[in-house]
Amino acid sequence: MRPPASHHSPQAASQRSDPPRPRASLRTAVVWDVLKDALDRRVKVTGRESRTELDVLDTGGGSGNFAVPVALLGHRVTVVDPSPNALFALERRAAEAGVADRVRGVQGDVLGLFDVVERGGFDAVLCHGVLEYVDDPAEGVRLAVDALRPSGVLSLLGAGLGGAVLARALAGHFKEAQVALTDPAGRWGEGDPVPRRFTADQLTELVEAAGVRVDAVHGVRVFADLVPGVLVDTEPGALEALLALEAAAAELPAFHSVATQLHVLGEARESTEA
Repeated sequence: MRPPASHHSPQAASQRSDPPRPRASLRTAVVWDVLKDALDRRVKVTGRESRTELDVLDTGGGSGNFAVPVALLGHRVTVVDPSPNALFALERRAAEAGVADRVRGVQGDVLGLFDVVERGGFDAVLCHGVLEYVDDPAEGVRLAVDALRPSGVLSLLGAGLGGAVLARALAGHFKEAQVALTDPAGRWGEGDPVPRRFTADQLTELVEAAGVRVDAVHGVRVFADLVPGVLVDTEPGALEALLALEAAAAELPAFHSVATQLHVLGEARESTEA
């Protein structure tokens, strides 16, 4: 179900900005709820400067899973992605949602970020599913942070090591699970499609080293990837119950070690310069 096109005031848009809740929302619900709250808080701060529309950068934002809902909140979003196909899908999706005037897609990647966007020009930066694929994750985080205005919001989402180990073990691939557990990059073998995974400590260290205060860490898809899809699709109320369980477990450190993804939310210091 697509949100209807209409006026784009932040107040009106906030009433229709939450993504729909199909089973796919299990992958994004926790992150979206945390991100939306952080953007709302940022609006209250900038609102004192008579500026309620935020400038948001989504690095690796693809076809707009987060960019379009953020635009529906009334903000301006720039998506940087290396894939022309993804950017074409983003353009179409933004048009269908009625926010084409608020979403801009540019081809590029995080390591070449300032070839295509302004340094220090954004109130919030989303860096979701990017660090797994860059040669230098620390540099990737630093560049993302350098795009922030003072006190800007960083939303970082990375693949979790523990979730991959648990998934391989539960699938009966015990040797692969052990390889992932001991591999420096957290990979379970040559056929692993993910080049790198992280622990919560590793991600928070990267963020703090880049000059960002960590406000919260969340485990994402703690249970969702382990529950049979047929159960969620056919059992009445199962989806909403699972979403509630994911939300309840997300902030508990005990579950970070088994989450498929890890989300770090932080705030840049008053000066983002090294």
